[in-house]
Amino acid sequence: MDLRLPKPVPDQKLRRAEALDALESVLPFDRRDFLAEILTDDDVATLRHLAKEGIGENSLRALASDLGYLEAWSLAATGFSLPWPAPEALLIKFVAHHLWDPAKRETDVSHGMPEDVTAALKSAKLLRVDGPHAPNTVRRRLSSWSTLTKWRGLRGKFNAPGLQSAIKLAVRASARPRGRKSKKAVTADILTTLLNICAGDRLVDVRDGALLITAFASGGRRRSEIASLRFEQIVEEEPVPTDPKAPGGKKLPCLSIRLGRTKTTQADSDAFVLLVGRPVLALKGWLERAGIREGAVFRGIDRWGNLKKRALTPQAVNLILKRRIAEAGFDPMAFSAHGLRSGYLTETARRGIPLPEAMQQSQHRSVQQASNYYNDAERTLGRAARIIV
Repeated sequence: MDLRLPKPVPDQKLRRAEALDALESVLPFDRRDFLAEILTDDDVATLRHLAKEGIGENSLRALASDLGYLEAWSLAATGFSLPWPAPEALLIKFVAHHLWDPAKRETDVSHGMPEDVTAALKSAKLLRVDGPHAPNTVRRRLSSWSTLTKWRGLRGKFNAPGLQSAIKLAVRASARPRGRKSKKAVTADILTTLLNICAGDRLVDVRDGALLITAFASGGRRRSEIASLRFEQIVEEEPVPTDPKAPGGKKLPCLSIRLGRTKTTQADSDAFVLLVGRPVLALKGWLERAGIREGAVFRGIDRWGNLKKRALTPQAVNLILKRRIAEAGFDPMAFSAHGLRSGYLTETARRGIPLPEAMQQSQHRSVQQASNYYNDAERTLGRAARIIV
Protein backbone atom coordinates (compact mmCIF):
# COMPACT_ATOMS: atom_id res chain seq x y z
CA MET A 1 0.00 0.00 0.00
CA ASP A 2 1.67 3.20 -1.16
CA LEU A 3 0.09 6.26 0.41
CA ARG A 4 3.12 8.51 -0.21
CA LEU A 5 4.09 8.99 3.41
CA PRO A 6 6.55 6.77 5.29
CA LYS A 7 4.99 4.08 7.41
CA PRO A 8 4.78 4.95 11.10
CA VAL A 9 7.68 3.63 13.16
CA PRO A 10 6.89 0.31 14.89
CA ASP A 11 6.54 1.90 18.33
CA GLN A 12 3.94 4.39 17.04
CA LYS A 13 1.94 1.72 15.27
CA LEU A 14 2.04 -0.58 18.31
CA ARG A 15 0.93 2.23 20.61
CA ARG A 16 -2.01 3.08 18.35
CA ALA A 17 -2.97 -0.58 17.97
CA GLU A 18 -2.98 -1.02 21.75
CA ALA A 19 -5.11 2.11 22.12
CA LEU A 20 -7.56 0.74 19.55
CA ASP A 21 -7.78 -2.52 21.54
CA ALA A 22 -10.05 -0.62 23.92
CA LEU A 23 -12.55 -0.47 21.05
CA GLU A 24 -12.33 -4.17 20.17
CA SER A 25 -16.06 -4.70 20.74
CA VAL A 26 -16.74 -2.09 18.05
CA LEU A 27 -13.89 -2.29 15.56
CA PRO A 28 -13.21 -5.56 13.69
CA PHE A 29 -9.88 -6.93 14.89
CA ASP A 30 -8.64 -7.44 11.34
CA ARG A 31 -8.99 -3.68 10.74
CA ARG A 32 -7.10 -2.67 13.85
CA ASP A 33 -3.62 -2.86 12.32
CA PHE A 34 -4.77 -0.99 9.22
CA LEU A 35 -6.29 1.80 11.27
CA ALA A 36 -3.24 1.95 13.52
CA GLU A 37 -1.11 2.49 10.42
CA ILE A 38 -3.32 5.15 8.83
CA LEU A 39 -4.79 7.11 11.73
CA THR A 40 -2.86 9.71 13.69
CA ASP A 41 -2.53 9.76 17.47
CA ASP A 42 -5.15 12.52 17.58
CA ASP A 43 -7.50 10.40 15.47
CA VAL A 44 -7.22 7.48 17.89
CA ALA A 45 -7.75 9.81 20.84
CA THR A 46 -10.89 11.19 19.22
CA LEU A 47 -12.36 7.73 18.65
CA ARG A 48 -11.65 6.69 22.23
CA HIS A 49 -13.24 9.89 23.48
CA LEU A 50 -16.36 9.23 21.41
CA ALA A 51 -16.56 5.71 22.85
CA LYS A 52 -16.38 7.08 26.40
CA GLU A 53 -19.13 9.57 25.59
CA GLY A 54 -21.43 6.66 24.87
CA ILE A 55 -21.91 7.06 21.12
CA GLY A 56 -23.71 4.04 19.63
CA GLU A 57 -21.54 1.14 18.48
CA ASN A 58 -22.79 1.30 14.90
CA SER A 59 -22.19 5.05 14.73
CA LEU A 60 -18.70 4.69 16.17
CA ARG A 61 -17.89 1.84 13.79
CA ALA A 62 -19.04 3.93 10.84
CA LEU A 63 -17.06 6.97 12.02
CA ALA A 64 -13.91 4.87 12.44
CA SER A 65 -14.35 3.35 8.98
CA ASP A 66 -14.97 6.73 7.36
CA LEU A 67 -12.04 8.31 9.20
CA GLY A 68 -9.73 5.55 7.99
CA TYR A 69 -10.89 6.09 4.42
CA LEU A 70 -10.55 9.88 4.64
CA GLU A 71 -7.04 9.68 6.06
CA ALA A 72 -6.00 7.19 3.36
CA TRP A 73 -7.52 9.36 0.63
CA SER A 74 -5.79 12.48 1.96
CA LEU A 75 -2.42 10.72 2.02
CA ALA A 76 -2.91 9.47 -1.53
CA ALA A 77 -4.34 12.71 -2.92
CA THR A 78 -2.18 15.31 -1.12
CA GLY A 79 0.71 13.46 0.48
CA PHE A 80 -0.38 14.58 3.95
CA SER A 81 -2.69 13.48 6.72
CA LEU A 82 -6.02 15.26 7.06
CA PRO A 83 -5.71 18.83 8.33
CA TRP A 84 -8.12 19.84 11.10
CA PRO A 85 -10.21 21.75 10.28
CA ALA A 86 -10.12 20.97 6.57
CA PRO A 87 -10.05 23.94 4.20
CA GLU A 88 -12.95 24.31 1.80
CA ALA A 89 -10.69 23.56 -1.17
CA LEU A 90 -9.86 20.12 0.23
CA LEU A 91 -13.54 19.33 0.79
CA ILE A 92 -14.33 20.30 -2.80
CA LYS A 93 -11.41 18.16 -4.00
CA PHE A 94 -12.89 15.20 -2.13
CA VAL A 95 -16.25 15.74 -3.88
CA ALA A 96 -14.56 16.10 -7.28
CA HIS A 97 -12.62 12.85 -6.76
CA HIS A 98 -15.73 10.85 -5.87
CA LEU A 99 -18.60 12.34 -7.85
CA TRP A 100 -17.93 12.86 -11.55
CA ASP A 101 -19.37 12.39 -15.02
CA PRO A 102 -18.42 9.03 -16.60
CA ALA A 103 -19.06 10.43 -20.10
CA LYS A 104 -16.64 13.31 -19.56
CA ARG A 105 -14.05 10.91 -18.14
CA GLU A 106 -13.94 9.14 -21.50
CA THR A 107 -12.57 12.29 -23.19
CA ASP A 108 -10.77 13.85 -20.21
CA VAL A 109 -8.66 11.46 -18.13
CA SER A 110 -7.98 14.20 -15.58
CA HIS A 111 -11.67 14.33 -14.71
CA GLY A 112 -12.60 12.54 -11.49
CA MET A 113 -10.22 10.67 -9.21
CA PRO A 114 -6.62 10.58 -10.53
CA GLU A 115 -5.31 7.15 -11.47
CA ASP A 116 -2.54 7.15 -8.85
CA VAL A 117 -5.03 7.96 -6.08
CA THR A 118 -7.35 5.23 -7.37
CA ALA A 119 -4.48 2.72 -7.42
CA ALA A 120 -3.40 3.61 -3.86
CA LEU A 121 -6.90 3.21 -2.45
CA LYS A 122 -7.47 -0.03 -4.33
CA SER A 123 -4.20 -1.49 -3.08
CA ALA A 124 -5.36 -0.66 0.45
CA LYS A 125 -8.65 -2.48 -0.34
CA LEU A 126 -10.58 0.70 0.34
CA LEU A 127 -11.89 1.26 -3.16
CA ARG A 128 -13.92 -1.31 -5.06
CA VAL A 129 -15.82 0.74 -7.63
CA ASP A 130 -14.39 1.99 -10.91
CA GLY A 131 -17.03 4.64 -11.46
CA PRO A 132 -18.22 7.54 -9.32
CA HIS A 133 -19.34 6.87 -5.78
CA ALA A 134 -22.95 6.84 -4.67
CA PRO A 135 -23.97 10.38 -3.62
CA ASN A 136 -25.22 9.06 -0.28
CA THR A 137 -21.81 7.51 0.44
CA VAL A 138 -20.08 10.83 -0.25
CA ARG A 139 -22.58 12.74 1.87
CA ARG A 140 -22.16 10.26 4.72
CA ARG A 141 -18.38 10.57 4.69
CA LEU A 142 -18.61 14.34 4.62
CA SER A 143 -21.04 14.14 7.52
CA SER A 144 -18.60 11.92 9.44
CA TRP A 145 -15.81 14.38 8.63
CA SER A 146 -17.97 17.21 9.99
CA THR A 147 -18.87 15.27 13.14
CA LEU A 148 -15.23 14.45 13.88
CA THR A 149 -14.28 18.08 13.32
CA LYS A 150 -16.88 19.21 15.87
CA TRP A 151 -15.75 16.62 18.40
CA ARG A 152 -12.26 18.11 18.15
CA GLY A 153 -13.73 21.45 19.18
CA LEU A 154 -13.24 22.96 15.71
CA ARG A 155 -15.50 24.56 13.12
CA GLY A 156 -15.37 23.32 9.56
CA LYS A 157 -16.46 24.67 6.17
CA PHE A 158 -19.04 21.97 5.54
CA ASN A 159 -21.88 24.45 5.04
CA ALA A 160 -19.89 26.74 2.78
CA PRO A 161 -21.89 27.78 -0.33
CA GLY A 162 -19.07 26.71 -2.64
CA LEU A 163 -19.04 23.17 -1.23
CA GLN A 164 -22.83 22.83 -1.30
CA SER A 165 -22.91 24.05 -4.90
CA ALA A 166 -20.14 21.59 -5.85
CA ILE A 167 -22.08 18.70 -4.31
CA LYS A 168 -25.29 19.58 -6.15
CA LEU A 169 -23.51 19.90 -9.50
CA ALA A 170 -21.49 16.72 -8.94
CA VAL A 171 -24.56 14.67 -7.98
CA ARG A 172 -26.31 15.87 -11.12
CA ALA A 173 -23.27 15.00 -13.25
CA SER A 174 -22.72 11.55 -11.78
CA ALA A 175 -26.36 10.63 -12.54
CA ARG A 176 -26.15 7.53 -10.39
CA PRO A 177 -29.56 6.21 -9.31
CA ARG A 178 -30.07 5.43 -5.66
CA GLY A 179 -30.00 1.73 -4.93
CA ARG A 180 -31.81 -0.24 -2.27
CA LYS A 181 -29.87 -1.78 0.60
CA SER A 182 -31.52 -5.02 -0.46
CA LYS A 183 -32.66 -5.34 -4.06
CA LYS A 184 -35.53 -7.57 -3.05
CA ALA A 185 -37.66 -7.55 0.08
CA VAL A 186 -38.07 -10.65 2.22
CA THR A 187 -41.87 -10.69 2.23
CA ALA A 188 -44.05 -13.21 4.08
CA ASP A 189 -44.08 -15.73 1.23
CA ILE A 190 -40.30 -15.73 0.96
CA LEU A 191 -39.94 -15.89 4.74
CA THR A 192 -42.22 -18.92 4.83
CA THR A 193 -39.97 -20.66 2.31
CA LEU A 194 -36.90 -19.84 4.39
CA LEU A 195 -38.54 -21.14 7.56
CA ASN A 196 -39.36 -24.40 5.79
CA ILE A 197 -35.67 -24.69 4.89
CA CYS A 198 -34.86 -24.23 8.60
CA ALA A 199 -37.33 -26.89 9.74
CA GLY A 200 -34.61 -29.44 10.55
CA ASP A 201 -33.70 -30.62 14.04
CA ARG A 202 -30.10 -29.43 13.99
CA LEU A 203 -29.18 -26.70 16.45
CA VAL A 204 -28.23 -24.39 13.58
CA ASP A 205 -31.64 -24.91 11.98
CA VAL A 206 -33.45 -24.01 15.19
CA ARG A 207 -31.29 -20.90 15.59
CA ASP A 208 -31.65 -19.69 12.02
CA GLY A 209 -35.41 -20.19 12.01
CA ALA A 210 -35.80 -18.28 15.28
CA LEU A 211 -33.47 -15.53 14.08
CA LEU A 212 -35.29 -14.96 10.80
CA ILE A 213 -38.82 -15.00 12.18
CA THR A 214 -37.84 -12.82 15.16
CA ALA A 215 -36.11 -10.25 12.95
CA PHE A 216 -39.10 -10.06 10.61
CA ALA A 217 -41.99 -10.19 13.07
CA SER A 218 -40.45 -7.67 15.48
CA GLY A 219 -40.83 -4.99 12.83
CA GLY A 220 -37.91 -5.86 10.57
CA ARG A 221 -35.13 -5.35 13.07
CA ARG A 222 -31.75 -4.27 11.75
CA ARG A 223 -29.06 -6.92 11.62
CA SER A 224 -27.06 -5.04 14.28
CA GLU A 225 -30.08 -5.14 16.62
CA ILE A 226 -30.52 -8.87 16.12
CA ALA A 227 -26.82 -9.52 16.63
CA SER A 228 -26.75 -7.49 19.86
CA LEU A 229 -30.06 -8.81 21.24
CA ARG A 230 -29.67 -10.08 24.80
CA PHE A 231 -31.80 -12.35 26.94
CA GLU A 232 -32.31 -9.53 29.42
CA GLN A 233 -34.14 -7.48 26.77
CA ILE A 234 -36.90 -10.09 26.43
CA VAL A 235 -39.89 -9.70 28.73
CA GLU A 236 -42.75 -12.18 29.12
CA GLU A 237 -46.12 -10.50 28.62
CA GLU A 238 -49.68 -11.59 29.26
CA PRO A 239 -51.22 -13.59 26.38
CA VAL A 240 -53.17 -11.46 23.91
CA PRO A 241 -56.40 -12.21 22.00
CA THR A 242 -56.05 -13.88 18.63
CA ASP A 243 -58.81 -11.57 17.40
CA PRO A 244 -58.59 -8.07 18.93
CA LYS A 245 -62.33 -7.72 18.34
CA ALA A 246 -63.00 -10.77 20.52
CA PRO A 247 -60.99 -10.19 23.71
CA GLY A 248 -62.57 -13.15 25.43
CA GLY A 249 -61.57 -15.63 22.73
CA LYS A 250 -58.47 -17.68 22.10
CA LYS A 251 -55.18 -16.24 23.36
CA LEU A 252 -51.72 -16.08 21.80
CA PRO A 253 -48.37 -15.97 23.65
CA CYS A 254 -46.70 -12.56 23.72
CA LEU A 255 -43.20 -11.23 24.40
CA SER A 256 -41.83 -7.70 24.35
CA ILE A 257 -38.32 -6.78 23.27
CA ARG A 258 -36.87 -3.71 24.97
CA LEU A 259 -34.79 -2.03 22.30
CA GLY A 260 -32.44 0.15 24.35
CA ARG A 261 -30.03 2.05 22.11
CA THR A 262 -30.65 1.67 18.38
CA LYS A 263 -30.17 3.81 15.31
CA THR A 264 -33.36 5.71 16.17
CA THR A 265 -33.64 5.32 19.96
CA GLN A 266 -31.49 6.17 22.98
CA ALA A 267 -30.18 3.75 25.59
CA ASP A 268 -32.57 5.09 28.23
CA SER A 269 -35.55 4.95 25.87
CA ASP A 270 -38.61 2.92 26.82
CA ALA A 271 -39.06 1.84 23.21
CA PHE A 272 -40.14 -1.76 22.73
CA VAL A 273 -41.64 -4.02 20.08
CA LEU A 274 -43.85 -7.05 20.44
CA LEU A 275 -43.73 -10.65 19.32
CA VAL A 276 -47.04 -12.49 19.18
CA GLY A 277 -47.88 -16.09 18.39
CA ARG A 278 -45.60 -18.24 16.24
CA PRO A 279 -42.50 -16.01 16.55
CA VAL A 280 -42.76 -16.32 20.35
CA LEU A 281 -42.79 -20.10 20.12
CA ALA A 282 -39.81 -20.10 17.77
CA LEU A 283 -37.74 -17.78 19.96
CA LYS A 284 -38.60 -19.64 23.16
CA GLY A 285 -37.83 -22.93 21.44
CA TRP A 286 -34.37 -21.68 20.50
CA LEU A 287 -33.61 -20.34 23.97
CA GLU A 288 -34.68 -23.60 25.57
CA ARG A 289 -32.84 -25.80 23.08
CA ALA A 290 -29.63 -23.74 23.44
CA GLY A 291 -29.98 -23.43 27.23
CA ILE A 292 -29.63 -19.64 27.07
CA ARG A 293 -30.67 -17.88 30.27
CA GLU A 294 -28.51 -14.78 30.02
CA GLY A 295 -26.34 -12.86 27.60
CA ALA A 296 -26.46 -12.95 23.83
CA VAL A 297 -29.57 -14.54 22.32
CA PHE A 298 -28.17 -15.45 18.90
CA ARG A 299 -24.71 -17.01 19.02
CA GLY A 300 -22.28 -18.74 16.74
CA ILE A 301 -22.33 -22.52 16.26
CA ASP A 302 -19.16 -24.36 15.28
CA ARG A 303 -18.85 -27.02 12.58
CA TRP A 304 -19.52 -29.78 15.11
CA GLY A 305 -22.78 -28.19 16.25
CA ASN A 306 -21.46 -26.76 19.51
CA LEU A 307 -22.86 -23.45 20.73
CA LYS A 308 -20.37 -20.62 21.22
CA LYS A 309 -20.55 -18.02 23.99
CA ARG A 310 -20.01 -14.99 21.78
CA ALA A 311 -22.84 -13.26 19.97
CA LEU A 312 -23.17 -13.34 16.21
CA THR A 313 -21.79 -10.31 14.40
CA PRO A 314 -24.06 -8.19 12.18
CA GLN A 315 -22.13 -9.58 9.21
CA ALA A 316 -22.91 -13.13 10.34
CA VAL A 317 -26.63 -12.31 10.46
CA ASN A 318 -26.41 -11.14 6.85
CA LEU A 319 -24.54 -14.30 5.82
CA ILE A 320 -27.12 -16.53 7.52
CA LEU A 321 -29.90 -14.91 5.51
CA LYS A 322 -27.94 -15.21 2.26
CA ARG A 323 -27.10 -18.86 2.92
CA ARG A 324 -30.74 -19.73 3.55
CA ILE A 325 -31.80 -17.69 0.53
CA ALA A 326 -29.42 -19.75 -1.63
CA GLU A 327 -30.68 -23.02 -0.14
CA ALA A 328 -34.22 -21.95 -1.03
CA GLY A 329 -33.21 -21.51 -4.67
CA PHE A 330 -33.24 -17.69 -4.73
CA ASP A 331 -30.40 -15.42 -5.82
CA PRO A 332 -28.39 -14.45 -2.69
CA MET A 333 -27.02 -11.40 -4.52
CA ALA A 334 -30.54 -9.96 -4.65
CA PHE A 335 -31.11 -10.14 -0.89
CA SER A 336 -29.49 -8.80 2.26
CA ALA A 337 -30.50 -8.66 5.91
CA HIS A 338 -32.12 -5.28 5.26
CA GLY A 339 -34.61 -7.16 3.10
CA LEU A 340 -36.25 -8.35 6.33
CA ARG A 341 -36.88 -4.73 7.31
CA SER A 342 -38.17 -3.63 3.93
CA GLY A 343 -40.11 -6.88 3.65
CA TYR A 344 -41.93 -6.28 6.91
CA LEU A 345 -43.16 -2.84 5.82
CA THR A 346 -43.98 -4.09 2.33
CA GLU A 347 -46.06 -6.88 3.86
CA THR A 348 -47.94 -4.55 6.20
CA ALA A 349 -48.76 -2.35 3.21
CA ARG A 350 -50.08 -5.32 1.25
CA ARG A 351 -52.31 -6.28 4.15
CA GLY A 352 -53.72 -2.79 4.54
CA ILE A 353 -52.22 -2.17 7.99
CA PRO A 354 -52.12 1.60 8.67
CA LEU A 355 -48.67 3.14 8.35
CA PRO A 356 -48.60 4.61 11.91
CA GLU A 357 -49.35 1.17 13.36
CA ALA A 358 -46.61 -0.44 11.27
CA MET A 359 -44.13 2.28 12.29
CA GLN A 360 -44.78 1.54 15.98
CA GLN A 361 -43.40 -1.93 15.35
CA SER A 362 -40.64 -1.03 12.88
CA GLN A 363 -39.61 2.03 14.95
CA HIS A 364 -39.06 4.16 11.85
CA ARG A 365 -38.83 7.82 12.80
CA SER A 366 -39.28 9.10 9.25
CA VAL A 367 -42.75 8.81 7.77
CA GLN A 368 -41.26 9.55 4.37
CA GLN A 369 -38.81 6.64 4.61
CA ALA A 370 -41.41 4.17 5.86
CA SER A 371 -44.02 5.32 3.35
CA ASN A 372 -41.68 4.55 0.45
CA TYR A 373 -42.33 0.84 1.02
CA TYR A 374 -46.07 1.47 1.12
CA ASN A 375 -45.93 3.44 -2.11
CA ASP A 376 -43.93 0.70 -3.83
CA ALA A 377 -46.41 -1.96 -2.72
CA GLU A 378 -49.38 0.08 -3.90
CA ARG A 379 -47.78 0.65 -7.31
CA THR A 380 -46.97 -2.99 -7.92
CA LEU A 381 -50.41 -4.15 -6.79
CA GLY A 382 -52.36 -1.33 -8.36
CA ARG A 383 -54.08 -1.01 -11.72
CA ALA A 384 -52.11 1.93 -13.17
CA ALA A 385 -49.33 -0.28 -14.55
CA ARG A 386 -51.78 -2.86 -15.88
CA ILE A 387 -53.43 -0.90 -18.68
CA ILE A 388 -52.07 -3.37 -21.23
CA VAL A 389 -51.38 -6.88 -20.00
